Amino acid sequence: MMIEALIAVALVGALLTFIAPNRVAGKLAFAISLIPVALSLWMFATFDGSGNALIDGTLAFESHLEWIQLGEYSISWFVGVDGISLPLVVLTTILCSLAIMSSWTPIDERESQFYGLVLFIEANLIGVFTALDFFLWFIFWEAVLIPMYLLIGVWGGPRRKYAAIKFFVYTNVASLVMFGAFIALVLGLGDVTSFALPEIATAMLEGGPDGLFGLEGSTLAAVVFIAMFLGFAVKVPVVPFHTWLPDAHVQAPTPASVLLAGVLLKMGTYALLRFNFTMFPEQVETYAVPIAAIAVISVIYGAMLALAQTDLKRIVAYSSVSSMGYVILGLIAFTHFGVGGATFQMVSHGLISGLMFMAVGVIYNATHTRLVTDMSGVADRMPIAVGILIAGAFGYMGLPLMSGFFGEFTIFFGAFGSEALAYSQVFTALAMFGIVIVAGYLLFALQRAVFGPYELETDYDVTRAPLHDVAPMFVLLGLIILLGVAPDLIFEMITDAVDPILENGGDS
Repeated sequence: MMIEALIAVALVGALLTFIAPNRVAGKLAFAISLIPVALSLWMFATFDGSGNALIDGTLAFESHLEWIQLGEYSISWFVGVDGISLPLVVLTTILCSLAIMSSWTPIDERESQFYGLVLFIEANLIGVFTALDFFLWFIFWEAVLIPMYLLIGVWGGPRRKYAAIKFFVYTNVASLVMFGAFIALVLGLGDVTSFALPEIATAMLEGGPDGLFGLEGSTLAAVVFIAMFLGFAVKVPVVPFHTWLPDAHVQAPTPASVLLAGVLLKMGTYALLRFNFTMFPEQVETYAVPIAAIAVISVIYGAMLALAQTDLKRIVAYSSVSSMGYVILGLIAFTHFGVGGATFQMVSHGLISGLMFMAVGVIYNATHTRLVTDMSGVADRMPIAVGILIAGAFGYMGLPLMSGFFGEFTIFFGAFGSEALAYSQVFTALAMFGIVIVAGYLLFALQRAVFGPYELETDYDVTRAPLHDVAPMFVLLGLIILLGVAPDLIFEMITDAVDPILENGGDS
């Protein structure tokens, strides 16, 4: 019942925070959020990854209860974790707590509603990463959209309504495409009588769908694979479905940007791994080249777009497009190190992007500008915040002994020798060029924004950030270094869950 406890604490905490006075809402939400952190860390400490996988294994902390009967099909409360989902659950609980603390300075109105929505997001994110029944998973998946829409639309910048609507429309339409495709798949699997993901995955690997709507089984599987890939690609996002992301990030309040980049984007890559790459190994091999091309284009194009920006927040936003391209490349390599590295990179990017958005937000709180052309010499006035921002940038660039280095190295190592991906060496070499562009735009932006003589023209007193602003960043930086020095803290449990997927797909 540990997973139920995680979700219940966040939901009850959200309700209590909603009705709490504004003056205590932030501290109350933070105190409540520490409970899921403690529970998830206990789960992590007691987790045994051996033999623990969605396919040919068992799920840890599993609970299964029949819920709704739809004719011959049953919907159940079915939750559990393996080595893929548990690190993402821990990431979610930690980032939500730190995002709440980082909100104490910038959020000064309707605090109870804001913090209640953050806790509500946390509950549903945990549900996304633990649900093992498709209908239950989809409920959590859709429920995440509502509070994020409100966080952007109510507490965002001048164009918040446009950004919120764009975010909701893009992601909701993608969800409908994905939902329709998966239901068609279940109907095409004649012997399947539930929406349980292990049962559906097993049926797919043992023969696949019989056919539906006049389509042969292989054709139906291909259509479903493409539709689900497109639906999840919007959430990731990859080029050309990325245009909602910069607007959402720029207009969102900093804590919402932390959650959006740190966790919500991982919903897309997690779903790709859990559905497309677990259930459709033949289609993965068939469409490997075009998917790899999309990944490399996202890496290079996202980095080039970041190079052209003058808003620090928009730079970090486009960096996420580039980083998610690496994750897709690792997944499509379909090797031990490729898929394992891609999953590791999900966690790593969540920590690094969260740190970067927090640091940019702290500097914005003091200067009230994010334009690199308006800043100069801020490092002298805010040395700690700027130092952490620079450290986060080095993490993005793949500095050794930081988590970004191990994630990118394993992805490149796994992709270069991939047998499932034609021209794998070419795709890997092109993707590696993205690191050069990343270093270029980050160093160029930081040199203009924070170094040199102090020339910022503002009526605000630019001084050192308060402790509650920098403390969350220190925690994230410590975790980034910890995973860079000791990646096996999570990499071994990840590969324990990944290897059965590869073995059933014909690769090892």
